[in-house]
Amino acid sequence: HKLTATPGPASPRRSDLGEQCKSPGVGELPSTPLDPDNTGFIGVETFASLVHSHELPLDPAKLEMLVALAQSNDEGQICYQELVDLISSKRSSSFKRAIANGQRALPRDVLLDETGLGFYKRFVRYVAYEILPCEMDRRWYFYQHRTCPPPIFMAAVTLTQIIVFLCYGARLNRWVLQTYHPEYMKSPLVYHPGHRARAWRFFTYMFMHVGLEQLGFNALLQLMIGVPLEMVHGILRISFLYLAGVLAGSLTVSITDMRAPLVGGSGGVYALCSAHLANVVMVVDGTLGLRQAPCLPCLLSSEVGRAVWLRFSPPLAASGPQPSFMAHLAGAIVGISMGLIILRSYEENLQDQCVWWVVLLSYATFLVFAVFWNIFAYDLLGTQIPPPP
Repeated sequence: HKLTATPGPASPRRSDLGEQCKSPGVGELPSTPLDPDNTGFIGVETFASLVHSHELPLDPAKLEMLVALAQSNDEGQICYQELVDLISSKRSSSFKRAIANGQRALPRDVLLDETGLGFYKRFVRYVAYEILPCEMDRRWYFYQHRTCPPPIFMAAVTLTQIIVFLCYGARLNRWVLQTYHPEYMKSPLVYHPGHRARAWRFFTYMFMHVGLEQLGFNALLQLMIGVPLEMVHGILRISFLYLAGVLAGSLTVSITDMRAPLVGGSGGVYALCSAHLANVVMVVDGTLGLRQAPCLPCLLSSEVGRAVWLRFSPPLAASGPQPSFMAHLAGAIVGISMGLIILRSYEENLQDQCVWWVVLLSYATFLVFAVFWNIFAYDLLGTQIPPPP
């Protein structure tokens, strides 16, 4: 951009936001026509002249954000670095705080009132309102969304689970209560305490399911909750959260229900759903929480009740214990702790947050403890494990 407007006078006094603009690295920006004195600020007069002379073309959403940013500063100044971040489609935590504290309330219904959108853009708008509880984040996501990369992780996991279920269902001619079939439990994908040395089973059990009802429940939530979450937060964050819930589920079963096998992707599903619910409930803008809070917990609790019933009151005679339900609870704990930080840190770097490292260290400590437990505790406690299939 050609930026030639005369910079406004810099005030000697700095607000809290100004101190952030002068932080190490930012205060050493090279001198520009916007900020010739290298103060780190752009005067409000300079900003106004840029807007009116159209020398700084911005879409309406970014323009509104800059106006709110300017009005959030008592001195009517804009941090130069924040302007650069906005133009380059980046957002720092100080920029988000400035918007949140801005005096100008941005309209809440701007996306809902926008007309002439194609089918995909309407879907993106729907995802924004279903996943992001903050209006500013919704608008930012809507305008910055790109189709590449697509949300392939949750779709691939769900498709693989369906294919595996259909293969075993056709082979065994059983579509419900598959775990009661002796051949089903011989699968190399099922977690069984007698096969703890086969480490891949702590993950691959997520592709196996008790029956059509469990598969349908998990696939529905993965597509309705997991895919939109992946569209908003990206494949790395959501895949890490899902697999962390899956691994925590199997390790928790190996500690708390040492004789039970495990099937199903409920650990990962509960990690996603609990993280999403916690993120929705713990915000000021609760419109999303009012819609989803009553129904989603009911669905999750009903699935837990079904798993408990199958574990302790099996409807058919079985040669050994039925799959445990502890993976549901472990996944929920992972979602509320680790997942809440991931989802609330939309468009921010996790490595810059101290809380994220504390939670990650706690999770790593649990993994180390669980590994040693699986190596030594079964022999020390003399646990009678059912014969592995």
